[in-house]
Amino acid sequence: MSMAGNLRKVTGLDKVGGLRKVARLARRRPRVDLSHPARSPLGSSVVNCVTYRDGVRVPESGDLVDVVQRVRKRGAGFVWLGLHEPTDQEFAGIAELFALHPLAVEDAVEAHQRPKLEHYDETLFAVFKTVCYVEHEKLTATSEVVNTGEIMVFVGRDFVITVRHGRHGSLGPLREELEADPEQLAKGPAAVLHAIADHVVDDYLSVTDSVQEDIDEVETDVFAENGARADPGRIYQLKRELLELKRAVVPLSRPLENLATLPIRVVEPEIQAYFRDVSDHLLRAKEQIYAFDELLNSILQAHLAQVTVAQNEDMRKITAWAAIIAVPTMVCGVYGMNFKYMPELGWTFGYPLVLAVISVACVVLYRGFRRSGWL
Repeated sequence: MSMAGNLRKVTGLDKVGGLRKVARLARRRPRVDLSHPARSPLGSSVVNCVTYRDGVRVPESGDLVDVVQRVRKRGAGFVWLGLHEPTDQEFAGIAELFALHPLAVEDAVEAHQRPKLEHYDETLFAVFKTVCYVEHEKLTATSEVVNTGEIMVFVGRDFVITVRHGRHGSLGPLREELEADPEQLAKGPAAVLHAIADHVVDDYLSVTDSVQEDIDEVETDVFAENGARADPGRIYQLKRELLELKRAVVPLSRPLENLATLPIRVVEPEIQAYFRDVSDHLLRAKEQIYAFDELLNSILQAHLAQVTVAQNEDMRKITAWAAIIAVPTMVCGVYGMNFKYMPELGWTFGYPLVLAVISVACVVLYRGFRRSGWL
């Protein structure tokens, strides 16, 4: 049985027509973009399965179990199996083949995990939160800014299993970059783990740069001439999306610190130096996120202050006009009581005099309010 045939047996792919037809399609389309809604180009959870020796892809034939046994017998090389949102049934055979811990398997299938790092005998299990920036023409109170996914990585002495959840975060380009650098890939599964961590953290930095552009746009609108009329919903939406980004970035600090400092069987000291570099990049992303959070708080407070000032100005204008209108209202109210003996009631010029007094009083009040800045 071929390696593809064994994958059909292990993951239950006989129902979807196997991997041979897909392998022919893959040869015609070597660069597969997995960001589309389909689960994978194989029509199942299996994205790719490749053996590497001395940093070079090695074509293998025969049963997958035999391939793994040959790798272990030689004591050189490793197998990299990539999966996308596998079901319990699809992952059961793989978990048994590589002796994966049931708790880690449950986390890998169910997803929705916090970034973490766990040790199970000879296997290392890492969870990374992936993020991507959602493009939009204009930020609104309902715009989605950050979309998240997950990558789970099982690392052993001679294998790497990656389980991806979400429609973004494809590892195809990363695999090609590693294959273009055989010297780094020859360092084993730990080098793949580092490359994934570095890839995820680089995406954090890219997303924070894009989010900063949205924050700059909101800041410009708030401090514009009519900033009090800016939609505060956009600020709250950015804070919600920033919280989603924070949940992905901040918890990863401890796992990366452990990978960089603690003695781990499957991670050589030479690779740990690379994790320290990734940890530095993550620190930069965290600092940016905390700075964005503080900046959004300041923008929100400034907007609320502008709204308060605008409301006070409106109230002063309303009060000034009410005072001006109160003069003719009072005079008309007095003369509307129809008493027989009213001031100047029988005088020919009484009516024009009253109108003149009302006009002069209104003009005096208007000029006074204008000088004081109320109008």
